[in-house]
Amino acid sequence: MPIRIRKLIGTFVLFALVIVWALIAMAVAQFPPIFNNPWIAALYYVVAGIGWVLPAMPLVKWMLKDSVRPH
Repeated sequence: MPIRIRKLIGTFVLFALVIVWALIAMAVAQFPPIFNNPWIAALYYVVAGIGWVLPAMPLVKWMLKDSVRPH
């Protein structure tokens, strides 16, 4: 598959991933143990804010596969 097509597909999938991740994170943030305790809420938002990177890393690696050629 050409690199441009991989990047196009990956961009749309990454965009969808971030949107779905944000919606789920907002829903989970409304659970009483998180919503009622500011310390747990702060920790949750840090983890949820950085957490989307883990599923995105394999996607980005796939998008960039074969794009860097050694000299």
